[in-house]
Amino acid sequence: MAASEIEAGVIPVPSLQEFFRNSVDAAMASNKVAVEDHTAHYVVNLLTLFARAEALHDQADCGPGLKPLALMLAEAAEADSGESRNSALKRLGDVALFVAGFMAEGLDRKAVGIDYYVRMGGGAYRTLSTTLPPNPRGRAFAPVFAELGSKFADVVDVLNEVRHAGNSVRDQDVLRLYESWLTTGSRRAERLLRQLGIQPHMQPGSIREH
Repeated sequence: MAASEIEAGVIPVPSLQEFFRNSVDAAMASNKVAVEDHTAHYVVNLLTLFARAEALHDQADCGPGLKPLALMLAEAAEADSGESRNSALKRLGDVALFVAGFMAEGLDRKAVGIDYYVRMGGGAYRTLSTTLPPNPRGRAFAPVFAELGSKFADVVDVLNEVRHAGNSVRDQDVLRLYESWLTTGSRRAERLLRQLGIQPHMQPGSIREH
């Protein structure tokens, strides 16, 4: 779908979260990947959260970017409290899942591939599922992280399909606009997303590792 077609006939999307929910559900069905509802909800919320570049990127003196996964793992191992360790493990798993699943093409230019992200992210989630505190929140999220850890590669495949296929030509165009805006900060992409009913509320920036 050309940009002029978008501008001429806008089909609003109620929210980015709903867009991702529909896309993830369809991709899971076509890939025959079954996860619990809470796990699917977590994945949808993760995609929606990382639509805010400041949520995805780490801040450093040289500007926003992504820490190497090995550094995230080291921070988890050296954490001075269980809460800090779990937070670092969750961050590692979340970033690995998003990058491997939604920005896999960028890994072709890196020294490590998707298999590294799958191994690191899946391991982080599996460990996290066993170290959460035995309170209501911990008991609620432990099975979610356990399932993400055991099915990490499958969920990556699902997100790859969300990224590449979409449910229609319009969905593909939304995803191309979204990726362009997320990685480059394109004002044109932002304007077209808003015309589609998607309201991006963050400072976009490029994906890079410090």
